[in-house]
Amino acid sequence: MRIACALVICLVVIPPVFAGDAKRGRKLLVALIQEKSDIEAASLLALYKHIHAYPELAFQEEQTAARIVKELRGVGFEVTEKVGGTGVVGVLKNGVGPTIMVRADMDALPIIEATGLAYASKLRARDKDGLDVGIMHACGHDMNVACLVGTARVMASMKDRWKGTLVLIGQPAEEIGAGAKAMLEDGFLKRFPRPDFALALHCDGRYPAGHVNFREGQMQANVDSVDIHVKGKGGHGAAPHATIDPIVIAARIILDLQTIVSRERNPLEPAVVTVGAIHGGTKHNIIPDDCKMQLTVRTMNDKARAEVLESIARIAKAAALAGRAPDPIVTLRNESFTPALVNEKELTQKVVAVFKDVIGPERVHERPMSMGGEDFSQFTRAGLRTFYWHLGTADPVKFAESKKGGKALANTHSPYYAPVPEPTLRTGVLTMSMAIMELINEKMTSAE
Repeated sequence: MRIACALVICLVVIPPVFAGDAKRGRKLLVALIQEKSDIEAASLLALYKHIHAYPELAFQEEQTAARIVKELRGVGFEVTEKVGGTGVVGVLKNGVGPTIMVRADMDALPIIEATGLAYASKLRARDKDGLDVGIMHACGHDMNVACLVGTARVMASMKDRWKGTLVLIGQPAEEIGAGAKAMLEDGFLKRFPRPDFALALHCDGRYPAGHVNFREGQMQANVDSVDIHVKGKGGHGAAPHATIDPIVIAARIILDLQTIVSRERNPLEPAVVTVGAIHGGTKHNIIPDDCKMQLTVRTMNDKARAEVLESIARIAKAAALAGRAPDPIVTLRNESFTPALVNEKELTQKVVAVFKDVIGPERVHERPMSMGGEDFSQFTRAGLRTFYWHLGTADPVKFAESKKGGKALANTHSPYYAPVPEPTLRTGVLTMSMAIMELINEKMTSAE
């Protein structure tokens, strides 16, 4: 596993809770946040279930955006709507100081839900291609939004303990890699306070609820979408010699694409080239005029990206030439390119140290590199200091059983994926709120 929300905070004075002993100050803050979370627990759970039951596809998040607007205004934020399409930006000014951004993505996926939950989505909608599809929050963006709202409520209720500006972003279209870019192109960094730090969390079904995981430095890959339009010459299936079969050529391309990773790339430098969809033909005995393919491509760096994309174009052209077909049309979907996600080393170390102190080192895990993609990386490319982490969402009992050889856990993008609301919600609100307060204190102290 798209609307996003960002949080910004500015400071000038030392928050009273951090004066003196930092450890004691943290414990007091944790107690205050947990007390506030207890008060908000039922309301946040209801909000989470509502968003889960009524998901919306990328750039269609009208109702989700409206709910975010209502929630943020309700705790005193000045809200701007329709930033980058359906994006929402809320600003809460509370004095002068550093700016900290927190983002939540809010779009859902074109998946028919099969969780069996009482609040499961039963909705269908038209996607950007006009196809009728089921819709499901199969990536946990509903949880991200609920955590964002919980954090907004906590920070608004503790204004006497920090000084600065909070900016919350409800970002659209993360699932197609276009929402963050759209908000930036709509002037986010010019129209609103520029963040000193940018934070975001996301769900992970492979870890138990109550735990978090992170990675210092590069965490995820470059992600590209590529379309290949293979042209041929249609005709009757009983007379293939009178045709140029684009489906056979497409099959050749699919097989030859496998040699990019297996024979052209350094085995120590991972890459992924996957054909996710192929469409051609209408009937058993008709050879079509063309065939269309859709690829996802994952690379570790810009050099590898350029080389792999060149290989795809070369292989497609060579297969068409071998089949006496016209050159195929190879299209790189730049609008959905997602750059590699990289966590700043110093910022990561500071926040992770807080997490270990707050929820315990046994609940904080360094995760391996992933070939997944995340368009929060667009904010890093825009020059912001960023940190992104994952919330565990699995039922602890089922997690333990899976480790003993029991039923495998459903992860994000599965029709069976269902986060355990508690303690996931509390962990998200606690870790996000404490990360904000730590960075406020650190920024303020270093400015003295």
